Amino acid sequence: MVGGVAEEVRIPPVMVGGLLAVPADARAAVVFAHGSGSSRRSPRNQRVAAALFERGFATLLLDLLTEREGASRANVFDVDLLADRLAAAANWLAREGRLRTKPFGFFGASTGAAAALVAASRVDCAPSAIVSRGGRPDLAGVALGRVRAPTLLIVGSRDLAVLDWNRDALARLDCTKELVVVDGATHLFEEPAALERVCDVAGDWFERHLDGAEERPDVRRPQRRR
Repeated sequence: MVGGVAEEVRIPPVMVGGLLAVPADARAAVVFAHGSGSSRRSPRNQRVAAALFERGFATLLLDLLTEREGASRANVFDVDLLADRLAAAANWLAREGRLRTKPFGFFGASTGAAAALVAASRVDCAPSAIVSRGGRPDLAGVALGRVRAPTLLIVGSRDLAVLDWNRDALARLDCTKELVVVDGATHLFEEPAALERVCDVAGDWFERHLDGAEERPDVRRPQRRR
């Protein structure tokens, strides 16, 4: 569990599973989108989530596909479908009592990063910051040019193909943006201190761009008149 306090949640409309951790007086929220072959229980994303929790961020790790859907490789790389699920999670979070008006960001890994960028490009889903770890922003296609949220791309120096894709994506992004290359790291950031570096730069980015971001309007549904 993230910080030992994560609770199991279900995100409509298809009720995918999630792990939600909310610190006291949460400053903002970060929604995680994992990559292909991973899940909300990814040890790497859980380590990043725990580090963000310690900084006062609520975290939501979730599965973007049901177990049955995940059995199809076509769904795993269906970025539009993944973006739909991520946007649904952000909208669900806007109705979560403790986080209703808090600004939020996306943390995406691999194909989850593409989903985060596509979701962020839509007018009905407006994160205040995005971080990509070993992501595939190239899979976001033309949506890259529509992203307005400050976007941080983190790539290992030894993850050569992904590094090239991220450099190209950086040039196509039309927003506040930065590329951080973690020296000596491969795709999964398994090398000593590599993931700690990810935690540090991601935490700094979210603090810079989520703190002081406009709070979301209260989206509670009005009560019916009797």
